[in-house]
Amino acid sequence: MDRGVLAATSIGTPPKVEADTPLYGSAEGLTDAEVMLRVKAGDESAFDYLVQKYRRAMVHFMYRTSRNGAAAEDLAQEVFLRVYRSRSSYEASAKFTTWLYRIATNLAVNHARDTRHERPENTLSLDEVNQDTGTAVDVADRSPTAEEVLVKRERLAGIKEKVQSLPERQRMAVIMHKYQQMDYGQIAEVMKLSESATKSLLFRAYETLREQLREFI
Repeated sequence: MDRGVLAATSIGTPPKVEADTPLYGSAEGLTDAEVMLRVKAGDESAFDYLVQKYRRAMVHFMYRTSRNGAAAEDLAQEVFLRVYRSRSSYEASAKFTTWLYRIATNLAVNHARDTRHERPENTLSLDEVNQDTGTAVDVADRSPTAEEVLVKRERLAGIKEKVQSLPERQRMAVIMHKYQQMDYGQIAEVMKLSESATKSLLFRAYETLREQLREFI
């Protein structure tokens, strides 16, 4: 399917997260892997730096997998707790972000399995239409007609539903690729696949979406 169509929709709207505030000083000028090695050596300020740098990204990633604001905040916090608990075993053999997203992906998959029968909280997407006012949050240059509102609402709901219904590995790969802007190599490392296997996984996911969303494209 046209991934531009997919990108135009958010899988719900993540909770507001305060802007990340960079920490200067001992971590300035270092790679994330080098900062994590300082965490391993007992530097608490280095850990604070990584939390502030990646907290927003983790909350957004977790929201896109759980579609629940409170759960996203809790899961993001759990990611950093696991990072801290694993500090003594950290080896800078791969990019820090690869290691971080591997922890996050494993946690997200486990959470999805544990809560698969629970209904997600009601959310409002920036592209969704307010039931009372008939307008979207990001108001267009002109007011949409009633028919346009209904068509857009149905289209967005259909896309979100189909993305969420993908097999777990495909869904995680699509979220990392489309919404986290991760490349094939990064996704391959996170999911412990070869790059060709990752491309194949994403190809199958996008082909499934293309076929299932034919009526919306």
